[in-house]
Amino acid sequence: MRDSVPVGRFAGVRVGLHWSVLGIVALVSAGLGGYVLPADFPGRAPVAYAVSGIIAALLLVCSVLAHEIAHAVVARRNGVAVEGITLWLLGGMARLRGEARTAGADFRIAAVGPATSFALALVFGAGGWAAAQLGADELVSAVLGYLAVLNAVLAVFNLVPAAPLDGGRVLRAALWAWRGDRFRAAVWSAWAGRGFGFLLIAAGIAEVLARSPGGLWWVLLGLFVVNMASAEEQQARIGVALAGITVGDVMSGPVDTAPAEQTVEQFFREAAVAHRHSTLPVLDEHGRPRGLVTLHDLREVPVQARSGTPLHQVARPLAELPVAEPGEPLALVLPRMTEAGRGRVLVCAGGELRGIISPSDIARVLADHRLSTTLPAGADLSWEPDARPPPPDWWFPGQQRPR
Repeated sequence: MRDSVPVGRFAGVRVGLHWSVLGIVALVSAGLGGYVLPADFPGRAPVAYAVSGIIAALLLVCSVLAHEIAHAVVARRNGVAVEGITLWLLGGMARLRGEARTAGADFRIAAVGPATSFALALVFGAGGWAAAQLGADELVSAVLGYLAVLNAVLAVFNLVPAAPLDGGRVLRAALWAWRGDRFRAAVWSAWAGRGFGFLLIAAGIAEVLARSPGGLWWVLLGLFVVNMASAEEQQARIGVALAGITVGDVMSGPVDTAPAEQTVEQFFREAAVAHRHSTLPVLDEHGRPRGLVTLHDLREVPVQARSGTPLHQVARPLAELPVAEPGEPLALVLPRMTEAGRGRVLVCAGGELRGIISPSDIARVLADHRLSTTLPAGADLSWEPDARPPPPDWWFPGQQRPR
């Protein structure tokens, strides 16, 4: 789930909105402002109900954001990089670029979200009580009270022990700590998630048959849970099959690299023909990795600007790239193969580049184990060793291609 409207950074984490988040705002504002508040507190002007509903919807979205920021902050404190947070129709999603190293860290990352929602429920509840005691308008205390209930429901629902909900992560952490096998714990959590998802779908269909349109919401939520749980089960089964295989066992090395200060023009004139790969790490003057550049990105640089553009300005920065250590389990690294790295993972130790994992390396080891998985969007399999030579449009207009 990718955001379509970036809204900035909170606690150092990039936050964006998917267009479907408007669904939350519309449902809550219409439900409260159009039905619940007029029924419970009649006699107000229609605009008062509408404003109250919109404020409640926006505060609920902020509550979901706080829930996801809590996940992100605790994840970073436990050594897990966070790509960003996206708010959408069914709530929020913190996109982590890695996995927890221990069961305890996994538990803390999962549990802090519901804990934050419970805390917000107490804050809104206390605010509603205080507003009533101070003689504020009943709509004020009612909105705060409804927000307290909604946050409590959010916390309880997320604690259901079924992946991909937070409760499923808590279950996975508990089973991991008990049995010592993270991947089998993830499989069991995914089974629970699929079962819960099918229950939601069945309940939603029953509600629809009883002429309640609200059942469609449960069907949608159930389908989401089933699909996410199935994807997690597939990933966990790959982890079970690849147990014992480390990053160092499959990485390629030594790695073709390019100097970070070399200009795009110099690269095309002097180095491009010597490299057989379409994606290259760039190194600083001390030999430390600084980013990753693709020939597609270099071709996008205008010809007139190539002589003054160093490679590091075009390269995707190291902070945005998936990085692993040679001793890490390969199965934990697979989720890091993001579009930002074109499906590549840089293997570093002691600040130095030791190797690289490409989609072809992963495809080879998966084929050896008769497994299949979906490589990340944007993974570039072209111009690997023994692939066809580079296309002619890498060269400058008017420049004779070297023979």
